Amino acid sequence: MSSIPQVTANTATTTVVIYSGGMDSFTVLHRALREGLSVHALSFDYGQRHARELDTARQVCASLDLPHQVVDIRAIHGLIDNSALTNQDQAMPQGDYDTDNLRATVVPNRNMILLSLAIAKAVNIGAERVDYGAHGGDHVLYPDCRPEFVEAMNHVAGIANFEPVKLHAPYLSASKADILREGLAMGLDYRHTWTCYEGREMACGVCGSCRERLAAFAANGVTDPLAYSVDSAVGQR
Repeated sequence: MSSIPQVTANTATTTVVIYSGGMDSFTVLHRALREGLSVHALSFDYGQRHARELDTARQVCASLDLPHQVVDIRAIHGLIDNSALTNQDQAMPQGDYDTDNLRATVVPNRNMILLSLAIAKAVNIGAERVDYGAHGGDHVLYPDCRPEFVEAMNHVAGIANFEPVKLHAPYLSASKADILREGLAMGLDYRHTWTCYEGREMACGVCGSCRERLAAFAANGVTDPLAYSVDSAVGQR
């Protein structure tokens, strides 16, 4: 079982949280609030297949009365459209995460782009930190969620501006089940998240993202509060 770092005192008072509307960033957001930080949530519309997760992020931030900015960067869509997450013409792969069947979901350079913009936002408002939800379960598939990438970006964030910014990825060595376990201990309600790669009325339950989410709930012995389509209800194991 991966260990999750405990909340410790830090010198930051304000952080920019990259908030997609999914489970991981939802937990990161609330973790930062528990640290007593002033949180500015930042979401991005980069031409992903659907806006369901962005709508979820808006609703959560409104309910928490948090400052929230959704940045429209769809102008770069033509630079990053060689992915099933940004190209509607590509079939969405199904099954568990592995490098063979889900490589198609890698969005070129996504986290470097989003982190660069979040660091700019942090400098602009005087925030000392940027938080994002990279976790251990993503290491096998996404290079921009691996420790070496986070370490390198943290170094760059410290020298790219007159004001150094710390990049904080609290779940870098944790699994999704670990993240969920901590969130449940905080009393978080995960019905206010969206994970599915599809933007339908109900989550599909068969894409890699849904399967990883369902496995995390199963590992914690609880039922996912989201509704899944009838043909994938067996995923609620």
